[in-house]
Amino acid sequence: MVESAAAGAMASNPASPVLSASLKPEPCLPLAPLIDWYARFLSGPQVKRLTPKQKAWLATRNLIDPFNGITILGEAGISVAANSHSPYGPGMPGYGRYVGVSFTQDLTGEFFGTFLIPSIAHQDPHYHRLPDASLKRRIAHAIYQVVWTQGDDGKGMVNYADLVGFAIDDAISNLYVPGQKTDLPASAERYATGLATAPIDNFITEFVPDVARRIHVHDVLVQRIINQVAKTGSAGQ
Repeated sequence: MVESAAAGAMASNPASPVLSASLKPEPCLPLAPLIDWYARFLSGPQVKRLTPKQKAWLATRNLIDPFNGITILGEAGISVAANSHSPYGPGMPGYGRYVGVSFTQDLTGEFFGTFLIPSIAHQDPHYHRLPDASLKRRIAHAIYQVVWTQGDDGKGMVNYADLVGFAIDDAISNLYVPGQKTDLPASAERYATGLATAPIDNFITEFVPDVARRIHVHDVLVQRIINQVAKTGSAGQ
């Protein structure tokens, strides 16, 4: 009714500035683009630094990732079938033990490497790609990221999550991994192997998205599958 009355008044007095202003249509604001907040959360400090709670959530997401579970189940089946005389034993009991050990190794790795140590040291647990750098620069970046990474403030710092976390993971695994030698030389050898193979995961994260885009494959799917294979393979050594 008010609009009808105003329209009538304007028709009788079209020069009225008050009525003209009141009936002037409001400009339409552009719609804000949809943002994948989880993808931005995973991208690290380009958005904001992660709190300890967010680092714990990231570790949890990595652990319960379906691709992680599929990889553990598949690798356990292949390993037990290929060697029924391993310390895990044959059949379903051996398969269950292998799955349990692999999952526990992932659990300790994520707890110390993604949550606890980065929270204490104020370290960013992400790997940061350099898609616009030269090939040599990207290769070098993937290698030295194992020892020198990025802090919560965006500045470079020692990668305590790898250098300290690998040692803690190995010491804990000595308590439950069947058939694993627990003496100092064996532990030192596993630690050195872990550091030497750690760049494999970085190479996958750095270059697989580029390859996937060239062959028109969903890069997230490919990267996550190969990433989990590399991670569980290095953890089992």
